[in-house]
Amino acid sequence: MEGITVLHAEMTHSKEDGYVGKVQFGVKGHANQYEIALQSKRGNDWGYGLFFLNESGNEEQLLVLEEQLEEDDELFDFLIETAKGSLA
Repeated sequence: MEGITVLHAEMTHSKEDGYVGKVQFGVKGHANQYEIALQSKRGNDWGYGLFFLNESGNEEQLLVLEEQLEEDDELFDFLIETAKGSLA
């Protein structure tokens, strides 16, 4: 995905928790890196949390990225598929 640099991705799956994963990534033009935590019982309806990766940063950029995740299904799906790709 253009403008996104994936640093690390992981995901686990269990009967109890469903799919639980995270992706650490950078965004072109943003000063800070981010981590998105992902969770889904069955792998079709995803909840997420978006955080700064290493230290607090520009709150405005975080909010812009969060809005982008809400509106851009391609970006959100890319992050989910990146995490799913690490499943053993």
